[in-house]
Amino acid sequence: MARMSEPRTQAVLFDIDGTLIESGGASDRAWHRAFEELHGVDVQISKVTGKGVPDPAVGRQAFAAVIGREPSDAEMAKLMARRLKYLPEEVERSPGYTVLPNVEETLDELIDGGYLLGVTTGNVEAAAHIKLARANLNRFFSFGGYGSDSPDRTELTKRALERGGVVFGSELDRSRCFSVGDTPRDVDAGHGAGIRVTGVATGKFTTEQLLHAGADAAVESLRDGLPLL
Repeated sequence: MARMSEPRTQAVLFDIDGTLIESGGASDRAWHRAFEELHGVDVQISKVTGKGVPDPAVGRQAFAAVIGREPSDAEMAKLMARRLKYLPEEVERSPGYTVLPNVEETLDELIDGGYLLGVTTGNVEAAAHIKLARANLNRFFSFGGYGSDSPDRTELTKRALERGGVVFGSELDRSRCFSVGDTPRDVDAGHGAGIRVTGVATGKFTTEQLLHAGADAAVESLRDGLPLL
């Protein structure tokens, strides 16, 4: 008896930083300028928060670390607005901004193959689009889940899948979707949302570390393809 083929993948979700692009520290510099302008303090974001933390949590953690208390809602709103004010300039002039290996080729192939593409990222929505715009990558993604949807990576991934269903025309079958990310937080978020995860070792973690974290598959870069497709 012939073996039945696996169901066709409906949608693939991608993390941004460390998976699609590296901003070369643009985001940290924008946060630094915002804190300096509003509070006169020097904050080194990488020293007070971790990789893959949603933007609102980054702001709150940094504020508590350098100011010594929790920010008010108004203080957070001002801080986020200043950071977004400076982010386009920092991204555009960042000498370290890089599109990671085989990203555009992979996205082109997926679009041509009829797959629905989305993003799942801790960036607030505006920041996500700013980071992707320099490389003209926004055009590939018709939906997403963002740090502005939830401070919890699992919940924002679920939100992305809900939005994907609206674009698709019916609820997505989560067994036919997977995400691609470069950190254990991406792995946890995808599994928490009920989808499989491909780890990609273009960030700070190796394939072995991503597999140990529970990734269903892992590749060195998108040059190696997408084994869950």
